[in-house]
Amino acid sequence: MKNLVLGLLLAVGTFFSASAQTKTVSLEQTKGEFTQKSITLSEGTYVFEIANNEVGHDVGFVLAPKGHVDKEHHIKNAYVTKVVGNNSKGHSKEVKLEKGEYVYFCPLNPTPEYTLVVK
Repeated sequence: MKNLVLGLLLAVGTFFSASAQTKTVSLEQTKGEFTQKSITLSEGTYVFEIANNEVGHDVGFVLAPKGHVDKEHHIKNAYVTKVVGNNSKGHSKEVKLEKGEYVYFCPLNPTPEYTLVVK
């Protein structure tokens, strides 16, 4: 019985330890743009939270390596889990980012491409 309890505690501790390492990046969209024009992050695991502030219709989020914005290169886990309605928030799944340059944009708004650098 002690081994079972110890095993469960270890599993729960590992789960919370992994969750604590995930950081949230909050971004806001207004009509035709993101309010954050560039982002610099450290290597790590992130969830992107997207706020739709009076855009007037649904928005989304795309993250891709710089210079490779075709759909086949999109980082699929960075997509919001469902489109973000007017005056609401949505989020992506967890995304592990390595050093490099990326771009983010919204094809539904639509917005320009903005720079995300991971150091």
